Amino acid sequence: MLIDTPLVLAVRALEVLFALSLTIQTLEFLRMGPATADTGLWSWSLQRTDIPHASWCRLLDVLFAPDMHRLNLCLRLAAAVWLAVYGSSLGLVVGLFVSNVLVLIRWRGAFNGGSDFLTLVVLTGLLIAQGVGVFGDVALGWQAGLWYITIQAITSYFMSGWVKIMRPEWRSGAAMTIFLNAAIYGPLGPRHALRNRGLALLGAWAFIVWECCAPLALVSPALATAFCAVAGVFHFLVFWFFGLNRFFWAWLASFPAILWCATQLQ
Repeated sequence: MLIDTPLVLAVRALEVLFALSLTIQTLEFLRMGPATADTGLWSWSLQRTDIPHASWCRLLDVLFAPDMHRLNLCLRLAAAVWLAVYGSSLGLVVGLFVSNVLVLIRWRGAFNGGSDFLTLVVLTGLLIAQGVGVFGDVALGWQAGLWYITIQAITSYFMSGWVKIMRPEWRSGAAMTIFLNAAIYGPLGPRHALRNRGLALLGAWAFIVWECCAPLALVSPALATAFCAVAGVFHFLVFWFFGLNRFFWAWLASFPAILWCATQLQ
């Protein structure tokens, strides 16, 4: 039984936010049913050609038949609702982990990049928590799981900033204009503020510095709160301009872990 109230709150917040993220992802996959059917654009009959071994192909042909794929998604949806209402358990997390791996295989490893990565990270954190909890130390299990999620999330932000530093288009600020020209509301108008080289440069370096300073979020709860607030705004803007709603909800699910870990270091 968990005795540490902040830990309980962090766990429940993470479970509810992650369940919401999973629900949105799964409903989108279910809506794509016609596109993944045998006659669809992303039919398994086309994607199976990437599987080199005939024995694996036969097994996956069964698992990824349209009806079986739909059943997997429906079970995943039910498990996400259960997670939000009743919390996690070893059986539930193992089922969600296997279901998620099958979905990743179905999409050749990833459907939506960063959100798929964070979904797998959180599931792995939940699996660590439940696995350690089986041996009797529930609190230690959750501490390990939350730290795993936090380290992966913070490292991801830092590496994203470091990659930007290495790219000349980000150092010059040109990347801001390039990306927004390809956004939902792009291309930018001829008099748009971000066509101004100085403002584009400022915006690009603001993102670079913020991402590279991500490890500092763990210095104190106040910094962690500020970091998560900026991250939330950043991911919402990515959703608004590029339609990547999964990024917003997937990364939001990691914030309770980051906030809790910052309190522990203090």
